[in-house]
Amino acid sequence: MNEKYNSPTWGELDYSGVIEKIANYIKEDTHLRYKVIVGTDSENRNGVAEFVTAIVVHRIGKGGIYFWNRKKLKNVVAIADRISKETQFSIELAWKIRDTFRHNGLSGYEPEVHLDVGQNGLTRDMIRWVTGMVLGSGFTFKIKPESYGATKVADRHT
Repeated sequence: MNEKYNSPTWGELDYSGVIEKIANYIKEDTHLRYKVIVGTDSENRNGVAEFVTAIVVHRIGKGGIYFWNRKKLKNVVAIADRISKETQFSIELAWKIRDTFRHNGLSGYEPEVHLDVGQNGLTRDMIRWVTGMVLGSGFTFKIKPESYGATKVADRHT
């Protein structure tokens, strides 16, 4: 199944369309610096957890573009379960992006995973656990308040 992504600029796209837009965006000006970010946020609604995963391409100092998709899962109510799934979805997509980039000339752009955990609130006890998952998968990460891919972009669509 080919997942559908949404873009405020281009509307609905499949994964290959997202990669094409990212490649074109980066190739518009290769002299600038870019950061590719993956982050997931979730919300529980009536026993159904809704997960939104965002791909953000930040053109440092010059704005950016983003894409997002939504998944719904039943019986993922506990905050620890949702944070675990958020992290899993982000890592899986980061792997997919890394692999795709390696085959189309974008291997210099390694995805960074943004996590919806921070030093304050219910998620503080999960920081070591989820950051370990990300590091063990070979990616760098950001947590709150620097994890805007999850806490601002993905959150906007949950």
